[in-house]
Order: sequence, then structure tokens, then C-alpha cells
Amino acid sequence: MAETSISESETATKSQLIYRCKKCRRIVASEDIIVPHERGKGESSFKWSKRNSESWDNKKQPADCTSIFVEPMKWMQPVQEGQVEEKLVCMGCKARLGYFNWAGLQCSCGAWINPAFQLQKSKLDECYM
Repeated sequence: MAETSISESETATKSQLIYRCKKCRRIVASEDIIVPHERGKGESSFKWSKRNSESWDNKKQPADCTSIFVEPMKWMQPVQEGQVEEKLVCMGCKARLGYFNWAGLQCSCGAWINPAFQLQKSKLDECYM
């Protein structure tokens, strides 16, 4: 009986982070397939035309990443079809969740990720399971 209470407490503390589509609540990613990346140099990493005019006057800390990068998954239909770059849409409701490019994409923090399978955090709900 003591063994079951230990295993239950271990599983309760090891809750896994999952990401769901905000529109239909379908699970689209989990914590273990996220590709970590080092934080970039913020707006100084972008072209002049993409920079905010106020930011170079004030030396601000770079903002948090607005997206997550994941490994390619089976539900990503354009990837399975052999596309090089395309939008990523939810299988359930066809809402746009992000974008992928085998050549890479630049994160909002300024870091480059190659290959990039980007999911926008604004289109996802973070849940613990």
C-alpha cells in the first residue's frame, strides 16, 4: 500500500506540459518535442526595417519568444507531402497555428532555428496533463 502512494505522488508532480489548439482544443504538441534554442540578441538581430524605432534609444531586455519550435509531427500534412515551406494548420478546425521552413526561421527573440517548425503561442493553450 505504501508503494502505491509513492507512485501516485511521483506522477502528480511530473505533470506534462501540452499545447492545444485554442479554437478546437485538439492536442498539437507536448513538452518533450519542443526544440530549445538560445535566446537571440533581440531586435538588434533583425533588419533595420523590422526594428521598432523606439527600441534602439532604450536598451531594453529582449522580449519573450512569441512562438515555440517543435520537431516535425505526423499531423503536419504539408511536411508529409514534401513541401519545403508552408503554413501549419490544425487537423481538426483548419485554424492556422504556425509556419514551417526547412531552411529555417528567425524567432522573435532574434535566434535562427534550422529547420524551423514554428507554432505561435497566441494560437495555442498551454495545459498540464
